[in-house]
Amino acid sequence: MRRGRVFYKNVLAGSITETDEGEFIFQYENRYVREHPNDFITFTMPVSDQAYRSNRLFPFFEGLIPEGWLLDIASKNWKINPNDRMGLLLACCQNCIGAVSVIPNREENAE
Repeated sequence: MRRGRVFYKNVLAGSITETDEGEFIFQYENRYVREHPNDFITFTMPVSDQAYRSNRLFPFFEGLIPEGWLLDIASKNWKINPNDRMGLLLACCQNCIGAVSVIPNREENAE
């Protein structure tokens, strides 16, 4: 299982998880749901206490991953297969342009 903490405007908004079965789960933090009910990270995932689940990485998170020559550089430098979307998200999206960043949970991702 691999997991990243998702920040919106430097506030912990939730977590993105890839399970060992290949399912992707995005869950807003309970505190974020209470304190920021209208500050969703994307229109397709409004703030909710229910988890969002998908068999593919959510399109919003896909959009954070570099493309083209920048993807080639990132893939080669970190030795990540370009098809490993969660790996790329965790490696490349800590300092994204915009309000959202994804920080890997090192302890869990090392398992």
